[in-house]
Amino acid sequence: MTLNCIIVDDEPIARDILRTYITQVPYLNLVGECRDAFEAMQLINKQPADLLILDINMPKLSGLDMLRTLKKYPAIVITSAYPEYALEGFELSVTDYLLKPFSFPRFVQATEKVVNHSRYPAAEHADQHDFVMVKSDKKLTKVFFNDISYVEAYGNYIFIYRGAERIMSKQTLTQFEEQMPAAKFARIHKSYLVSLKAVKFFEGNEIAIGDKKLPVGKVYKNDVLHKLNG
Repeated sequence: MTLNCIIVDDEPIARDILRTYITQVPYLNLVGECRDAFEAMQLINKQPADLLILDINMPKLSGLDMLRTLKKYPAIVITSAYPEYALEGFELSVTDYLLKPFSFPRFVQATEKVVNHSRYPAAEHADQHDFVMVKSDKKLTKVFFNDISYVEAYGNYIFIYRGAERIMSKQTLTQFEEQMPAAKFARIHKSYLVSLKAVKFFEGNEIAIGDKKLPVGKVYKNDVLHKLNG
């Protein structure tokens, strides 16, 4: 597998180092270099790429702000001298976060993660692991799929229920659902995602999860029945 990659960094020395690293990795192919985020956005539209090696602190528009403006982007490896932006980066689904100055082996480790992610579709990749990392209360919390009973939407936040514990995280239910293995979870309502393992029974337009009964929306009913009977 060959990954076409683009360097986005306003520092000439940083671009030189990355260019040297890339030439030493057989599966990487450098297809472009950009000095700022605006130049990068124009290049992405013209030149398809599998990987952006992206700096954060750049003039005019930061690397993270650039990602927020894009509806779709390739795999991202962040390179930054500022560790405090790491959580924001992972919220935007970056593959890895390299703290400058980083070594060549550390760079290779990051690009190998991209290769491994590229070999599996998103849903299949989720099944390779049994947990998801969730940002809650200014920290990342490991939440195992098997511990989740259901997830409730509350505006731009969600509540993740695992046993008697409730974890609040700032993300939409759709964003969280995309990280879940489709074979283990079902969307039953615009406001609810449930673990199929946790379902006690389905009656009428309600699903029972423990002592809790949750509504099932009409548009979701057939899919829920199919998953429960499958």
